[in-house]
Amino acid sequence: MNVTQALAARRSIRAFLSKPVEQEKLTAIFEAAARTPSWANTQPWESFVASGETLQRIKDGFRENYANGVAVVAETPRPIIADWSEASSRRRKQLHPGMERDCGEAAREFGKLNQTLFHAPAVIYICMDRKHSQWSLYDIGAYAQSLMLAAVEQGLGTMPAIQLTNFPALLHEELQIPESMQITIGIAVGYPDEEHGINLFRSERDSVEETVHFFG
Repeated sequence: MNVTQALAARRSIRAFLSKPVEQEKLTAIFEAAARTPSWANTQPWESFVASGETLQRIKDGFRENYANGVAVVAETPRPIIADWSEASSRRRKQLHPGMERDCGEAAREFGKLNQTLFHAPAVIYICMDRKHSQWSLYDIGAYAQSLMLAAVEQGLGTMPAIQLTNFPALLHEELQIPESMQITIGIAVGYPDEEHGINLFRSERDSVEETVHFFG
């Protein structure tokens, strides 16, 4: 599989099988992603992987917090949707009609799957030292993409989602993440549940002609 094939094959998986992810596959993913470029070779990422009983406690904690109305306070600020450009707003509005078109009744489970961490058998939490500036989030994003492309090569699916970080206090405790580190994003990883209709959805992309401007 080459890079172009991996880019085409990668998709957001919103329902996973319960099958555990082999440790050797996770290790291979991190070894590949370590080659991600970063500003001045700072490599600001540090990952904490939740699986097994630890992840189950996190899932139980999330469910309890939702039931009790605990405030969602992710450590990476959420975007202010009202401030988005017209083009970005248009693309966002394509999601739910497209999901209903591709997934049918399964589209109604979108919110529930978000809250159950997509039934993933493992979640990667990428963190960075709070001393870093927000510029390092660019490096974190590049690292996240590297992880997801490497996962494709291993036959795994992924789902990057801010919802996975909704209750940081719980994550800091369960994963022993130092308070000096900011939880930037979570990536669910595992084997896709190909029988679940939600995984039929593929979001659309604007053409190169619409998004790239060549000069010279």
